[in-house]
Amino acid sequence: MYDIIVVGGGHAGCEASSAAAKMGFKTLLVSSNKKNIADMPCNPSIGGTAKGIVVREIDALGGLMGKVADQSHIQIKMLNNAKGPAVRSLRAQADKITYPKIMLETLENTPNLEILEAMVEDLIVEDNTIKGIILNNKEEIYCKALILTTGTYLRSKILVGDKSKEEGPHGEKRSNYLSNNLKRLGFDIQRLKTGTPQRLERSSIDFSVLKEECGDDSYWTFSFDNGPLYDKDKQEKCYIVYTNEKTHQIIRDNLKKSAMYGGYAEGIGPRYCPSIEDKVVRFADKERHQLFLEPESLYYDDIYLQGFSTSMPEDVQEEMVHSLKGLEHAKIKKYAYAIEYDAINPLQLTHSLETKVIKNLFTAGQINGTSGYEEAAGQGIIAGINAGLKLQNKDPLILKRNESYIGVLIDDLVLKGTKEPYRLLTSRAEYRLLLRHDNADLRLREYGFKCGLISKEQKEVLDAKISLIEKVTNYLKENRITLKNLPEDYKNRFNINLTNGLSLFDFIKRPEVKISDLNEYGIIPFKTTSFDVLEQVEFNIKYEGYIKKEEQEAQKLIKMENKQIPNDIDYDKVKNLASEARQKLKQVRPITLAQASRISGVNPVDIGILAIYLKKEYSKNE
Repeated sequence: MYDIIVVGGGHAGCEASSAAAKMGFKTLLVSSNKKNIADMPCNPSIGGTAKGIVVREIDALGGLMGKVADQSHIQIKMLNNAKGPAVRSLRAQADKITYPKIMLETLENTPNLEILEAMVEDLIVEDNTIKGIILNNKEEIYCKALILTTGTYLRSKILVGDKSKEEGPHGEKRSNYLSNNLKRLGFDIQRLKTGTPQRLERSSIDFSVLKEECGDDSYWTFSFDNGPLYDKDKQEKCYIVYTNEKTHQIIRDNLKKSAMYGGYAEGIGPRYCPSIEDKVVRFADKERHQLFLEPESLYYDDIYLQGFSTSMPEDVQEEMVHSLKGLEHAKIKKYAYAIEYDAINPLQLTHSLETKVIKNLFTAGQINGTSGYEEAAGQGIIAGINAGLKLQNKDPLILKRNESYIGVLIDDLVLKGTKEPYRLLTSRAEYRLLLRHDNADLRLREYGFKCGLISKEQKEVLDAKISLIEKVTNYLKENRITLKNLPEDYKNRFNINLTNGLSLFDFIKRPEVKISDLNEYGIIPFKTTSFDVLEQVEFNIKYEGYIKKEEQEAQKLIKMENKQIPNDIDYDKVKNLASEARQKLKQVRPITLAQASRISGVNPVDIGILAIYLKKEYSKNE
C-alpha cells in the first residue's frame, strides 16, 4: 500500500513524484521503461518564451527541472533581453543524455520514493474514489491517491505519410487499454496530435554558410539555489537556416502525401507549434520561415532541425531537407513524424488538478491537453503537492493568475478547456509584468516552504533577499543626487542635466540610468550586493506605475474570486442566462464568480445576471 502512486515518468511524473515524496508520503513512480524517465522525445531544450519563467516557478516551489537543467545544459541564453522584463525568459539547450541521467539519479536518491518498471492497464475505483492500479500482468497495487502523467502514450500512433505504427516515441510500447478504461469510468477522451522534426548527421551539414547562434556572455541559472555550473566561453553553437521557395514548392506539390492533409491523421495538432506544411499553407504570403539547427548532446552527433516538423513521407522529407541552404547533402538519421494520442477533457478537472469524475485521482501533463516539457512539469508539481495536501486534509494549493504562469495555465485548462495541445505564451497572461523571470522566488517560494518542499535554509535566504531589496529601495528614496555627486564622464555619457537634484529613486526612473552604473561609479554603496537584488529593485522602480496598475487590476480579480458560487446552485433556475452560458456553467461548475467570468461562452451580461441571482437567492440565507 502506497500513499501516492504516479503513473508515467515524463517531466510531469518526475515533478509529481518528487513533490509527493518530499512531503513525506510513501510514493511509487510507475514507468513502462526506466530508461525513458525525463526523456526528451522532441526538442532538446528547457525553457523558452514564457516556458522559462515556468521553470523558475517550479524551482521556486521546490521542484527539480531548473536544477537539473542547470547541471546539464550545453548552451543558455536570455530571450528578449533587449525588451522589457515582462517578456524575458531563459532558454537552454539541454543535453539529451545528461538531463535524464541526472533526473533519474535524483529520483533514485529521493527518500520515500520507489520506481517500478511496469505498464498500467486499469484503475481500481470504489465508491467513486481511487483505490489503486492494475498492471498489464493483472497485479494490483493499492494507494490513497493517484496521479496520471501518461504523456503521449495513450493509444499513441506514429504517422509518416500514409504509413502508421501503433507505438509511442522511440518505438516504445504504447498504452493500449488505459484510455478506454478511463472512458468507461466516465472521462471524456479526445484525440490530439503533435510532431517532431528530423535529426541530421552533424558532419553532413555545411555550417560555414549558416549564421551562428551563440550562448550569452552573461551567466544565468534557472534555479535560485545554484550558482552557474558552466563555462560561458565553452557553450555549444546553434545555427539559423531559412526555408525558401524551392522548399515551399516541394511541400505544395506533395501536400496530400502529408498525414495531416492527406486525411490520415485523426488528432488535432497545436496551433502555435505547427508543422512546416501547415506553416506553408496558413502563411502562404511568407517567403521564408526561420529554422534552427540545435545539437542534441555532447555524446552523439545528431542535430535537431527546430521548426521543421512534418508528417510527410520519407522520400519527400529528403527533398525538403536538401532544399535548405547548407543542408544540400545532409544525412537524415531520424525522419520527422507526427504522433497521435488520447487525452482527457480538462474541463473535467478542478483547479487542484483532481478530477471531478473520481476522487483522489489527479492528472498532469499532456494527458490534460497541453504541449511542452515545461507545461507538463508545472502541472506535475502542483498535482503532487495537491495530492499530498488532500491526504493531509488541507486546502489545495491554487495559484492565481496574478501569481504565476502555472496558475494561468491551469486556470485556462479547467475553465476554457482545449481542443488542441495547449501552449503557454506571454500573451495568455494579463498580469505578465507581475509574473517576471526575476521575481518567481518572491512570488512562490513561501508556498513551497509551507508545503514542505522548501527547506528552512532556503526560506532564510529568501527572507534575507527580501530584506535587502527593502534596504536598497529605502536608501534610494532617502538619498538625493545632484550634479556634484556625478562623475564628469558619467554626465557626458548620458548628457544628464540636474537642475535642483532629485531622489536616487526618481533618478533611476530615467530610461538612460541604470542601477549598475550608479553602483559602478560609487554613487550608491552596494558594491557587494548581488545582481538579482539590484535588478529586482531597478525593475520595481522603472516600472512602478505599470506594476501598481496591474496590482490594482489583480485586486479586482481577487474580490471576484471571493464571491463564491454555492455547489448546489441550479443554473436552470437562473432566468435570462444565455443558453450557451447555462450549458458551460453546468459543465464546468465554477466555484467563484471570477472563474465563471473566464469560461468561454459566458459573457459579461451573463455574469451580471448570475451576480444578481446569487445576491437575491443566497444572501437571504446568510
